[in-house]
This record gives sequence, C-alpha cells and structure tokens, in this order.
Amino acid sequence: MSDSVNRRTFLGQSAAAATAASFAAPAILSAANNAPSEKVTIGIMGMQRGLALAKIFGSLDGVEIKYVCDTDDTRLTKAAKTVEKATTKAPQAIGDFRKILDDKEVDALIVAPPNHWHSPATILGCSAGKNVYVEKPCSHNPKEGEMMVAAARKNKKAVQMGSQRRSSESIQEGIQKVKEGAIGDVYLARAFYESARGPIGTGKPAAVPGDLNYDLWQGPAPRQKYVDNLIHYNWHWFWKYGNGELGNNGVHSLDLCRWGLDVDYPTRVVSSGGRYAFDDDQQTPDTHVVGYEFGDNKQITWQGTSCNRHKNDFVTFFGSKGTLILGISGGYRILDAKDKEIEKVDGNQGLREHAQNFIDAIRNNEPLNLNAEIEIGHKSTLLCHLGNIAHRTGRTMTCDPTNGHIQNDKEAMTLWTREYEPGWEPKV
Repeated sequence: MSDSVNRRTFLGQSAAAATAASFAAPAILSAANNAPSEKVTIGIMGMQRGLALAKIFGSLDGVEIKYVCDTDDTRLTKAAKTVEKATTKAPQAIGDFRKILDDKEVDALIVAPPNHWHSPATILGCSAGKNVYVEKPCSHNPKEGEMMVAAARKNKKAVQMGSQRRSSESIQEGIQKVKEGAIGDVYLARAFYESARGPIGTGKPAAVPGDLNYDLWQGPAPRQKYVDNLIHYNWHWFWKYGNGELGNNGVHSLDLCRWGLDVDYPTRVVSSGGRYAFDDDQQTPDTHVVGYEFGDNKQITWQGTSCNRHKNDFVTFFGSKGTLILGISGGYRILDAKDKEIEKVDGNQGLREHAQNFIDAIRNNEPLNLNAEIEIGHKSTLLCHLGNIAHRTGRTMTCDPTNGHIQNDKEAMTLWTREYEPGWEPKV
C-alpha cells in the first residue's frame, strides 16, 4: 500500500473494513479465536511510544510483532532494526497502518501515534475486526471517546487504554486498601505532575522533511503548513493535535484518583492557570490546576507544572482516619491521622502486566476482561478534556453526572468534538 494516501481511498477502505466486519462470523475475536496457547499477532502504529511498547509486547510468550509503522521513514527503519534485535524476528516496516488492518493474520493493533490519531485509528481497527491497545489519552476530544466505546461494543473487540498502573499489583493493592476503609471514609484525592520542559520557540515555515509523510501524519486533523517546531513531540502543546500536560500525563493520576474514589462523571469542573513560564508557540497551559466535584461529597484536584520540577506525591487519598499515597513508580504508603507512616509497600508501574492483560483477553475470548477497558479509559480521559474545556472557556463547567456532558453552555459543548479534515471523519 502506498504511503501517499488520499481521502477518497481512506473512506473507501474504511467502508470496506466496516462491511467486512458486519458480515464476519459472529466471533468475539479476530482471526482464529485464539486458544490460551496460540500465537497472537500484532501490528504497532507510531514508533515513539510504540517502540517501547514493541519491546514489552515482543517479550511476551506467544506474541509476534508482524508490523511496525510510522510516517517517518528514518524513525521507522531504526525502529524495525531495534525490534528485530529485541525479538530475533524482523517485522515488516510500513508507512500506512491500514496495511495492518488489511492483514487477516493480525489479531491486534497497537495505537501509539499522536493523540489526534488515537480514536480514528482505534475505530478503524475495531471495524476491521482487530482488537486494539490504544495509548493514553484514549481520545483527542470527548465525542471521540464515546465513539470508541460504541465501536468496541458494536464489533465485540477488546480495547485497552495504556493506563498501565491499573495492572500494577502494588497499585491494585493500594486501591483495594482505600476501598476497604484503611484510611476511613475517603473524600478527596489529590494528584500532581511536574516536569522541566523548556521553550519551543516560534515555529518557522519550512519544507516538509523528505522522510516524513506529513499528509498522513496529520490524518484527521485539518491541514496546516509544516513548521519546524511541531514534530515529533511539541504537537502535545497544540490543541489541534494534543491535550497539553493534563492529557499527556495527568490522565495517569486522574485515572487512579477516579478508581480509588469509585466515581465516574463529575458534577462540576473548575480550572485555573495558563502559559506562565515562556513566551513561545505553546497553546496549552504550562501551569494548571483543575478541581473536580462529584456526588457524595467527593473531590479530585490535579496540579501540573510543565516547566517547574518539584517533587510531590503522585496521588494522595485523604480519609477520615489518615492518608494513602500511591507512588509514581508503583507501591503505596499509608499514614495515620497524625501523619505517621504505618505501612509501606514497594512495586512497579505494571507495564508488562498491562500488556499481558490485553493479550490474555484476546486469547480467552473475553474482550471486557481488561484492567483499563475502553469505557474505563474514556471516563478517565474525559476528566482531562473537561479540565481543558474549563481552561479554554474560562468558565466553570456544570456536568451531567450520568455521562459528563456539559450543561447549559452551548459554547463549551462545541469543544465536545472537533473540526476534521473533510473526508477523514471517524465513523462507527
């Protein structure tokens, strides 16, 4: 398949994939309904985060990485060599992920490109009969998250979001302690993220590098001319492609907060912050504080500083009898009401366990038996979107506690979805 893809081809192949899925045998899984001992074949899209995932998935028993994919030929070639060295088998290196979807031997698509591709690629993957592991945040906007859940249900596919701490044994144990009342009645969860990112400057128009398929990189996003400070990482700080630090890293801690408090959708969201550290092209806040209120007198707060590193606890739960702290690298600590540490457990982030959980769900024909199943992922990602919408509008968001939809604010609800490049709109 050619790397140069036009929108008409995209729509035609999308429709064909959906049609094929609708006439397939009524099986939960793609391909051969894998027994626990059978091989699981995967393709990986996006060779930045995807390269790390390739090493993890490639280390699991019975998993074959058949494809690696990236729109940057130079990065793709290097990644293919790295994967071959790590797994002793050379994957096929391709520039267009839809070749993965066309291959009936492939059981799962790993989606790890920039955020604006997460949902469209996942939906196409489900429609083509593939299970999907999608990196966080699972969507670029709230509507896409809802569509991802619908696509998983319609096609009966396993869709896991890459919030790997859900699979960490020590984190699971810590959350269970919270739920069992180890610190009494829990009413507040507080999350932090700090980094020391520098300025990105002012982008200048430039020729598209010869090794980059910029049209396919943009995909569903409205077209803009290439500038020299966007790719491969700074897209995180532009609303057209990314979700700022809140979506980039805040989703991890917010997911744990929501899990421990046992809450779904907020009733009220407030935001403060902005671009304080540098005068550059970044659109998303580098200093950001968001508060979420839920029913039953529960609250989550998140504080992110992209340009000022200072060590804080990753997630802290406050209860009537003390506090419980989850570490950024796993493990937990329990402090009594007088702030004295009474228990400490070490652990890890659960990266390998999270990948194994996804593979097990495929092998066992149990698409809902996932630690971060897409509905869970959507609810946690939605907190990031709501915080960003509150920031962008400068207003408090009042939300429907049954689905998170913003109430009585039509302008804010325009940010529930996005503008797409004509012909590239995702469809379930």
